[in-house]
Amino acid sequence: MSAVREGLPEGRYGRTADERADRRLKVVGSVLGVVLLGVVGWIGWGYIAGKSVSAEVIKFQVVSDTEVQVHLEVRKEASVTGVCTLSSQDKEHGEVGRADFTFAQPQARVDEVVSLKTTSRATMIELIGCQPAA
Repeated sequence: MSAVREGLPEGRYGRTADERADRRLKVVGSVLGVVLLGVVGWIGWGYIAGKSVSAEVIKFQVVSDTEVQVHLEVRKEASVTGVCTLSSQDKEHGEVGRADFTFAQPQARVDEVVSLKTTSRATMIELIGCQPAA
C-alpha cells in the first residue's frame, strides 16, 4: 500500500505565500478601483460643471441651395449670453457654411430656429460648440 500524505496542519505554520499574495492583490485592486472611480467622477464633474452654455440640434431643413434652417435648443444660465457655432457640409463632406449665433435671451432654455447661409447645397449640419460670449 502506498501512504497518503496529508497537508500541513491548519494554523500551525501561519499563512502560506499564496494567502499573503491573495491578500496583497485584493488590497491593491481595491485601492486602484477607488482611485479609478475618483478620476472618472472628477472628469465627469468637470465636463458637466464646466459647460455654462450647451446646445442641441433638434432638426434642420435645407430650404434652398444657399440656406439651411436649423432648430436649436440652447441651455444656459439666464444671465449669460451664449454663442453657438454651426457648420454645414455638402455630400462630399466639404464645408459649405459656418456661422456663429448669439443667444442673449434672459431665459435658461432657448428654443430657436436660425438660418445658416451656404455656398452650395448642404446635406449635413454640425454643432461645433457653444460658449459664453466674451
